[in-house]
Amino acid sequence: MAMDNFDLLTVGEASALLRLKVSTVRAWLLKRRVPFVKLGGRVFLKRSDCIALVEAGHIAAVPATGKAGAA
Repeated sequence: MAMDNFDLLTVGEASALLRLKVSTVRAWLLKRRVPFVKLGGRVFLKRSDCIALVEAGHIAAVPATGKAGAA
């Protein structure tokens, strides 16, 4: 596999990408809610896994009914 497939992020970089607190990402890691890689005692997340996490939480918009002023 090419190294391009392993664009690794630190916990801080992943939290910035996901716009979450570092503590939230660390809690998710402890609960095994997100996959991670350990290298030499350091923890990394793959960028593709972070993007997949966002896409998995995507909720599609509901089409408008066409009624003006409807709430």
